[in-house]
Amino acid sequence: MPIGLKEKQAIVAEVNETAQAALSAVMADYRGVSVDAMTRLRRSARESGVQVRVIRNTLAKRAFEGTDFECMNEALTGPCVMAFALEDPGASARLFKDFAKEQEAFEIKALSVGGKLLPAEQIDALAKLPTRDEALALLMAVMQAPVTKLVRTMNDIPGRVTRVVAAVRDQKQAA
Repeated sequence: MPIGLKEKQAIVAEVNETAQAALSAVMADYRGVSVDAMTRLRRSARESGVQVRVIRNTLAKRAFEGTDFECMNEALTGPCVMAFALEDPGASARLFKDFAKEQEAFEIKALSVGGKLLPAEQIDALAKLPTRDEALALLMAVMQAPVTKLVRTMNDIPGRVTRVVAAVRDQKQAA
């Protein structure tokens, strides 16, 4: 059943709004994947803050105009499923990478971050990006390290003095 012009305009507007807000996008070919598997993918996408869309390529090209994902137009061939990461840039890559391990027919085609089109082989680099909480924890550890080292050094000086006094005491008692 063909889609009317109003519905097409609504789809383009909705995908454009999502693309404007997204941090990264991953595109994959889903031919040969069962409906049950795609339902599981969509469920896990909702849990991880990723929006998954199947959209016609011509509508996707129109929706990507003026967004960072305009570079993905050249990779839009054949049936595609798109995953937009709205909170964590690596979430969509982790989701599709894990799903591709389960489903042989699921093939990752391309990904985009910051307006750059990356080949499917770069999925590991994007998937290994830390989440916001992990990044904050790493930053706090780096910021805390010099202070911790200073406190340990300052604490070591009285300990050394105590050990020297104890050694002199032991030496005098032995004599």
